[in-house]
Amino acid sequence: MGASDSVTTQRSTLHEWTQALAESKGFPGGGAAAGVMLSIAASLTSMVAGYTEPAEHHREDLADIRSRAQALAEEALQLADDDAAASEAFGAAFRKQAGPERQRAIEEASVFAAEASAALGTKAIAAIDDLEWLAVNGKSALIADVAVALGALRAAMVGARTNVSFDLHTLTSAGNTLQQIEKDHPRLWNTVTRLNTALDRVDDIVHGIDHRAAPTDTAVTPSDPERH
Repeated sequence: MGASDSVTTQRSTLHEWTQALAESKGFPGGGAAAGVMLSIAASLTSMVAGYTEPAEHHREDLADIRSRAQALAEEALQLADDDAAASEAFGAAFRKQAGPERQRAIEEASVFAAEASAALGTKAIAAIDDLEWLAVNGKSALIADVAVALGALRAAMVGARTNVSFDLHTLTSAGNTLQQIEKDHPRLWNTVTRLNTALDRVDDIVHGIDHRAAPTDTAVTPSDPERH
């Protein structure tokens, strides 16, 4: 039984899961950790939405945000386990004897792993809108929690972007050029671009709330015109 079967985000304690992550096995690995970070971001989104006392015209918006966040918090854990399974398959492919069968296994595992990370990244991109809404309309006393959620979301997106890109590049070991890989896997290739754009957006949101979230930071003051 592989680690991805015996240790999962949904059935294991946090201690058990992080102990498995600390082992030199690769499953769970960075991609699964990105899924956990996405779940943390979603959970904090739900918490802030729940604490926020809405004006009448925002009541439905907040209810929808909380519902989406709670669903994503659960789904992200499954995505983490999916990524762990993909990582295990990836490692198994590289352990095969050299030859055509090994090469085919590596190619299949690379695409499988890229798909898993792309699914996670797509969910992370969709979560930005709700955190941006809370950054403006959420309970002001919880702006630091919004900042933490944005940090967790950013970590999830960095993990997804990097893993999709790395997995696609692995296909060059079969003699494929990057141009051919882009042609053969346009959706996965485009996911990397979309995540780069999304990371810039998250950075802009964090930049915009820093003076509220970290008001004693001498590098971030309300008098800084770029912070308004």
